[in-house]
Amino acid sequence: MHAHRSLVNQCQPPLLTLFSPAAIVDLSKQRGTLAAIVYLCGRDSLAFVKSHKSKAYFKRFQVKYKRRREGKTDYRARIRLINQDKNKYNTPKYRFVVRFTNKDIVAQIVSASIAGDLVLASAYAHELPHYGLDFGLTNYAAAYCTGLLLARRVLKTLEMDAEYEGNVEATGEDYSVEPTESRRPFRALLDVGLIRTTTGNRVFGALKGALDGGLDIPHSEKRFAGFSKDSKQLDAEVHHKYIYGGHVAAYMRTLMEDEPEKYQTHFSEYLKKGIEADNIEEVYKKVHAAIRADPTMKKSSKPQPSEHKRWNLKKLTYEERKNKLIERLNAFNSAAHADDDDDE
Repeated sequence: MHAHRSLVNQCQPPLLTLFSPAAIVDLSKQRGTLAAIVYLCGRDSLAFVKSHKSKAYFKRFQVKYKRRREGKTDYRARIRLINQDKNKYNTPKYRFVVRFTNKDIVAQIVSASIAGDLVLASAYAHELPHYGLDFGLTNYAAAYCTGLLLARRVLKTLEMDAEYEGNVEATGEDYSVEPTESRRPFRALLDVGLIRTTTGNRVFGALKGALDGGLDIPHSEKRFAGFSKDSKQLDAEVHHKYIYGGHVAAYMRTLMEDEPEKYQTHFSEYLKKGIEADNIEEVYKKVHAAIRADPTMKKSSKPQPSEHKRWNLKKLTYEERKNKLIERLNAFNSAAHADDDDDE
């Protein structure tokens, strides 16, 4: 109402003498401030006010894509990732998609089509317990393992795993796969979604795992953990520490000295499985070796439920409904006859 105080003063008779402030505020919430003033004062009592959003504006208004309205997709970035050169015809352009949830990491090789996105292969952090990692499934080291698992899985699917082994031992240094004489390496573009691409972000841990797994992904070492903005060089030792969970081990040691009680609760799952700060690196080395040995997707070992739980009533057939109605009528008639006998 403050922006249109001059319009309120133009009303004859004065607006506030006819209506209470509460009534004006309620009407302005329903119709908008300007519309409420025009409605209460009458259009003839006001000076000319130009309507900026006319009927033509709303007729021509174009609604944005659904995933843009929901804030899920950056279409400016997406269109640059999926646009394929015209001389490559229908050749799919693959993206290495990494997404993080509160309890999981999702890594996929995806290509776009008119009908929708097609997933060639996928890997998840919740698969890592099959390879010996059943703790800390969302940190930088787990992201590396998930990226490595996806790389080895997609290469095995395409029968390129023997030709492109990648970087077998992760040293923390930057690595790019070299093409062989027979087939070119599998190429994909990193799709980070809506996250901020800060130095040391977990998404670059997944990228490093895919690179060491043998995928060809255009990248720069500037965003890996351990890159110094001052020296403009990647510290391979720091990056090695993050890949093998050294940052977690350092926090475990700090917490053990400063707050032993918090250490017992915060790392309770680690302690149950016998994981300590000194042996955490060996665990990750075994996980990397297990992933390379067999990257195929494991079937769930969870047993099938003995009986299916229903949360709604079973739909009856016509015959069942008919018999049920007959039973109800018979029960009603018998109850009516019983009442007649009692009256007699």
